[in-house]
Amino acid sequence: MRYEFKLPDLGEGITEGEIVKWRVKEGDSIDEHQVILDIETDKAVVEVPSPRKGRVVRLNKQEGDVVEVGETLLTIDVTGPGAEESVSIVGTLPEKEEVLATPRVRSLAKKLGVDITRIHGTGPGGSITEEDVRGAVGEVKKETEDRYGTVERVPIKGVRKSIARNLLMSLRTAAFVTGMDDADITELWHLREKEKKVAGERNIRLTFLPFFMKAVHHALTYHPMLNSSVDEEREEIVVKKYYNIGVAVDTPDGLMVPVVRDVDKKTILELAEELQTLSTKARQRKLSLDELKGSSFTISNFGSFGGIYATPIINYPDVAILGTGKIRERPWVRDGRIEIRKILPLSFTFDHRVVDGAEAAEFLTKVISYLEDPGKLFIESY
Repeated sequence: MRYEFKLPDLGEGITEGEIVKWRVKEGDSIDEHQVILDIETDKAVVEVPSPRKGRVVRLNKQEGDVVEVGETLLTIDVTGPGAEESVSIVGTLPEKEEVLATPRVRSLAKKLGVDITRIHGTGPGGSITEEDVRGAVGEVKKETEDRYGTVERVPIKGVRKSIARNLLMSLRTAAFVTGMDDADITELWHLREKEKKVAGERNIRLTFLPFFMKAVHHALTYHPMLNSSVDEEREEIVVKKYYNIGVAVDTPDGLMVPVVRDVDKKTILELAEELQTLSTKARQRKLSLDELKGSSFTISNFGSFGGIYATPIINYPDVAILGTGKIRERPWVRDGRIEIRKILPLSFTFDHRVVDGAEAAEFLTKVISYLEDPGKLFIESY
């Protein structure tokens, strides 16, 4: 008996996914619940298990294909124990024909994880070219012409497609305003340098982000409307009583925002350790869907890439985001004297529907007060 396995509903409103990697090939025997492929949704890479035991008759999609929920992924022969024979009323599966490909092309296919036996060659005599291999994983940048000259067309897919959709959603549903200010974090700089050794003994890399997160949490307790979302249908502001902070992480596939939960209940070192784990998982595309949802506020540390000020876009459905720029030594007036201090540029974007500019400025000032006097972070922590 043949079983058509269709892409199941993966939840979270996901309607499609891109096949990253097949874990099986035609003719393989598989067990129930065995992982058979990796699907990249607009949130994460998800392992998809087989619902049946049997033998793979046909892979209906190739790596790089975008599949909608309900489309057939593969056909499984579930006849008999183990389904040893791939035989049906139409006979046995034919042997694959000899593939025409140079050693260089075969090497590229192996590197990219592409099954060249499934590629239709466009070279001389039907041979497979490097472009055919790259095209199988969606890597070809199609060259074409417009009225002014040669251009490249790069498909928007995977994480980049998710980023585009979420940014447009955010821009359509919020009244953006960005305010900017500076914080003298010289004392925080010295504190972090002092405690890096303690963190290192626990194999934890202590960055400034845990301190930023704690400062944001404390400031949000004074300005809770910024720790919220907007229910468009019911025309209500949903004020969150928890403090889950999303942290933008740059990955080879695009920007991802893993969420650190219960920031108010964790120490600086605990936050640093969790950030380290989530950042690694983000870059390896191993984040679960649950680790990418549920934020109540977001921080984007573009200073790590040399940025100073920006107008960060709110991470929907949050209503605010704090951008931290590059820390620089600058002349600074302190107690009537000019000194060289460590200065952190801050950019704060908020939804003007939720709060007015005065409260947003007060929030940013409160954040700065904690960053400039880091001792307050510990005095006021639970």
